[in-house]
Amino acid sequence: MSDSRDACNPQKERWQPTRRDVLGAGAAVLLGGGAATALRYASQNEGGLRADVFIGKAAGYDADLVGVIHAGLTELGVTRSQIRGKRILLKPNLVETARGESHINTNPVVVVAAAEVFRRLDAAEIVVAEGQGHRRDSVLVLDESGFATALTEAGLSFVDLNHDDFVSVDNAGTWSKLGPLFLPKTLMKADWVVSMPKLKTHHWVGVTCAMKNMFGVMPGVVYGWPKNALHYAGISESILDINATVKPSLAIVDAVVGMEGDGPILGTPKNVGCLVIGRNLPSVDATCARIMELNPYAIGYLSGSSGKLGPIQEQNLRQRGEQIDTLRTRFELIDQPHLRGIARA
Repeated sequence: MSDSRDACNPQKERWQPTRRDVLGAGAAVLLGGGAATALRYASQNEGGLRADVFIGKAAGYDADLVGVIHAGLTELGVTRSQIRGKRILLKPNLVETARGESHINTNPVVVVAAAEVFRRLDAAEIVVAEGQGHRRDSVLVLDESGFATALTEAGLSFVDLNHDDFVSVDNAGTWSKLGPLFLPKTLMKADWVVSMPKLKTHHWVGVTCAMKNMFGVMPGVVYGWPKNALHYAGISESILDINATVKPSLAIVDAVVGMEGDGPILGTPKNVGCLVIGRNLPSVDATCARIMELNPYAIGYLSGSSGKLGPIQEQNLRQRGEQIDTLRTRFELIDQPHLRGIARA
């Protein structure tokens, strides 16, 4: 794998926890989530990690998404020399499809726009790849989601990671008891793995975004449908192990229209009007949680990633582009005891 998988170049800076951080840590302890550790992130400066996160306004899918994504990569220091000659894997979220329910999955227009940006930066190869979690028929999923037409028109190829050849890789995380991870060969050949999720709530872990989206790189022929083996091993723990091992290079979050309520499939559309882009996935997801007016410290996999896979503290994130307050949109969660600590008062 390329060095581009090392998501952020940390800089050491002094940090002190705020009262909000301490209260958020307490909420994480009450929530549980398997991966949260009491007050861990409030008692340290996240190992000196820092990351940039870009928010770009996009009022609709007819906006200049190529321009927004290009501006985001520029702000994040992604240069032509870093992309030239590289293999790029774009990983959208295609968990399920239903005609007319476009808010379930990453909009194909966003993926095509990202591909165009990478083409202009002289990428050698761009492939769209996914191992959808529910329906096994990838042809049907591509058709109903609109991806089949969009990818054909854009001259992009698609790889079904559920049925790709795979190899065994040492688990770099070991939060779960999964042992070695079986990863698709197409994924292993990529220099840049780009997580391209839809911004959604989740009925088990609260938020599904860039990190949770990586469930889709795990082949269904090994882990089942809907990736049952990962659920049995612990959702938060599996999220952490996959991200620690794959080391995605970039996240581009489709937050033009998200989903609230009973996500990741049965929720309702929620307009936000932006893309969120970053090279460190925990930082991107923490920013997205704040846009949704949800508490990132109370989300098990984000708490677990703090100081290990990346920073989630506001003090440790450098905001680029739009500020969170200009797009903050309250997302409703389903009323379940395990989710009550996530919503901000």
